[in-house]
Amino acid sequence: METYTFLRQLADSWVLLALTVFFIGTIFWAFRPGSRKTHEDTANIPFRNETAGCDNACAGCTCGKSSDALKEVR
Repeated sequence: METYTFLRQLADSWVLLALTVFFIGTIFWAFRPGSRKTHEDTANIPFRNETAGCDNACAGCTCGKSSDALKEVR
């Protein structure tokens, strides 16, 4: 049997089955019930070091920042 024919038959049968099982297993692993906290934590990575800005435009601002300090920063 030629090498190409053997590899073609292998890919059409067992490798296809193995990749299908791997794909379905990956989907089940990603959507398992205990993974919600992990996914939320990963989704919030870009916002971890972000601080909320304040321009003292809200009525009754209680953030403690003065408008003079903000003008110096800008």
